[in-house]
Amino acid sequence: MPILGLTESSTPLHPAHFDIERAIRPNILALHPYRCARDDYQEGILLDANENALGHSIVPSSLSEIENSTLALPLHRYPDPSHDDIKARIATLRRLPGPRNVFLGVGSDEVIDMLQRVCVAPGRERILITPPTYGMYSVCAQVNDVEVVKVPLVLDGSGGEGGEKGRFSVKVDEIKKAVDADPSIRLIFLCSPGNPTGTLLSLSAIRSILEYPGFTGIVVVDEAYIDFGVPENSAASLISEFANLVVMQTLSKGFGLAAIRLGIALAQPPLIQVLTNTKAPYNISTPTAALALSALSPASLARSQSKIESLLQGRTDLLTALAGLKDLGVGSAIGGNNANFVLVPILSRGEGTPDNKRALSVYKALAEENGVVVRYRGSEMGCEGALRVTVGSEEENRVAVQKLREVLSVL
Repeated sequence: MPILGLTESSTPLHPAHFDIERAIRPNILALHPYRCARDDYQEGILLDANENALGHSIVPSSLSEIENSTLALPLHRYPDPSHDDIKARIATLRRLPGPRNVFLGVGSDEVIDMLQRVCVAPGRERILITPPTYGMYSVCAQVNDVEVVKVPLVLDGSGGEGGEKGRFSVKVDEIKKAVDADPSIRLIFLCSPGNPTGTLLSLSAIRSILEYPGFTGIVVVDEAYIDFGVPENSAASLISEFANLVVMQTLSKGFGLAAIRLGIALAQPPLIQVLTNTKAPYNISTPTAALALSALSPASLARSQSKIESLLQGRTDLLTALAGLKDLGVGSAIGGNNANFVLVPILSRGEGTPDNKRALSVYKALAEENGVVVRYRGSEMGCEGALRVTVGSEEENRVAVQKLREVLSVL
């Protein structure tokens, strides 16, 4: 069954064992997407969409310059449903052919949910995740009545931290065994750099899973933190080769635009077209689109890169400062440290082993008595006693470390 809206191509898909028509639910393949007014015309006297022709009624006089510039946008008109200008800039940034390789969602969470809805039959099929990992994969699965198969990452540090075989690396052979044992698995979610692990997965491991003929579904690589890792090692470099790959990215982290909620899916055109056919007609708002386009301009990209470099230096400095709290019970950071946060275990007094009870007490004391909010991750697999600390500004890092020192001195 052809994918509606997609120009047929004679180029064979790779890998040979992948057939997109078998990877997508039949009802989704047969879906005729809602055709909205702006699909046909975007200029002229627009009397086709039942918009309020007189515009909004927000009084601009008391607002800031930024808010006034937002009000100057055509807020009474429905937005462009395609946003090809944004997609073109993203494609250029990630070295992909063009807009047909890019899908935009309301944060990465919309992309996660849509992939499960289009690929996994409720009540019958499953997804695979690799804990410890981002919690929304399982939340979306529960909402969509989809079971979750778990293949944990490497959880001990005997092979070092991160890398090909170290702590929080992916167990490729175990994933292959899992999909062999359960052909109902239709999506594999890999988080790279991981949350909460901060560990970049190797491209060779991802490639091995993509090439495995025993899995005929889709591999999803979540790269929300890729700009803090090694962007040259992004799985986006594999998209031209593999039709069974989706790479998720976002403007929330490296671009510093968490509030505008813009998520990204990168893939070959057939998968992108399926997502486009399934999405709500106007999922990206005009203010979000305007800010995203500005963020992707050459000047903004240069400024963003400068801030990322500052945060990377801040990460190094934060790790050094936390290492100075060893005698108070802060263990060495675990994972690859490839994101804009670090994961450190809080150790028990005396025994010097990861201590969930003490870590939770430290977490609460920091937040409730000292105004420093970090994230307790001790309940996650392989993260016993761990606190996840985001890299802040230089001053925020200094205060956080000082407050942590004070709290550890009494707990």
